[in-house]
Amino acid sequence: MPLSEHEQRLLDQIERALYAEDPKFAHAVRAKDPQVHYKRRIVKAVLGFVLGVVVLMTGLVINAGTATIVVSVAGFLLMVLCCVWGLTSWKRMAGIGTDPDSAARPRLGGVRRPARGGFMERLEERWRRRMEGQ
Repeated sequence: MPLSEHEQRLLDQIERALYAEDPKFAHAVRAKDPQVHYKRRIVKAVLGFVLGVVVLMTGLVINAGTATIVVSVAGFLLMVLCCVWGLTSWKRMAGIGTDPDSAARPRLGGVRRPARGGFMERLEERWRRRMEGQ
């Protein structure tokens, strides 16, 4: 359902205000493919994992008593956190673990089950229903 002229003008006005207020954020949000954000997170997670390996090895090489253990544990924790972050981003990018009824399945008879996702998914679903006149 296309937007009315008034709604289109309001949307354009909001977009201009967003660009004027925070152009960096507006550029990041404007990306056409949301997978770009997940790919960027995966790259950051891999770099963080490599940094964790370096910190872990540094902790094993230095001979400073208690500092050796602290540095090694910090490197290991960094590796684990980056693995979790990267795997979570990869799952979201690949669509693993999403509800097939709310994600990619086409509608049958105009009936759609409510989204079971997070807060933003519920808001988007409400917006879709409002725009479709349900």
